[in-house]
Amino acid sequence: MEERKLASVYTYADLLEWDEQTRYELYDGEAVALASPSDEHQRIVGEMFGQFRDFAKDKPCQIRFAPLDVRLFAEDGDRPEDTTTVVQPDLLVVCDKDKLDRHGVHGAPDFVLEVTSPSTHRNDLYVKFSLYQRAGVREYWIVDPEARAVQTLTLENGRYMAQVFTRTDQAPVRIFPGLTIDLTAVFPPEETPEESPEE
Repeated sequence: MEERKLASVYTYADLLEWDEQTRYELYDGEAVALASPSDEHQRIVGEMFGQFRDFAKDKPCQIRFAPLDVRLFAEDGDRPEDTTTVVQPDLLVVCDKDKLDRHGVHGAPDFVLEVTSPSTHRNDLYVKFSLYQRAGVREYWIVDPEARAVQTLTLENGRYMAQVFTRTDQAPVRIFPGLTIDLTAVFPPEETPEESPEE
């Protein structure tokens, strides 16, 4: 990664040439390496995906999960060297099938979910917040495993309006009227060690 610091702006064309063993995102031309997800991270994404998939299986919207490149600001006809912002949301919903192509997604998804961690918290809360809002992502969820809570951000008049739901709540998905995510399944009660029987 150090040798790549020589360039001031990277593009999707650069990313496509890099070692596939390491995943990267591009934020307005800045390359950021992604750490491997934890087991808890994957469990949460899997539970979320299952609830979304079950609800949307007879609907035209497509549910996808990482790794999948999303060129947030790309338009039809854009070349890889024209694109300087590429993200890999943990979960996303695309209702316009024309946005799906052989590279992933071009343009803003309708819904994006990120499971945050200490190493990604700043980017999820500030950098990606700004990018998703600017791109017009209609709904953005930030899932915090440590706080066992979800912040839902809904786009209204170009700005995100926030709500917070905790582990005992049912969180409504605004892009899918009628769908609520059961957070008791996403954040099950923490197991406590069983007490040893008295001798």
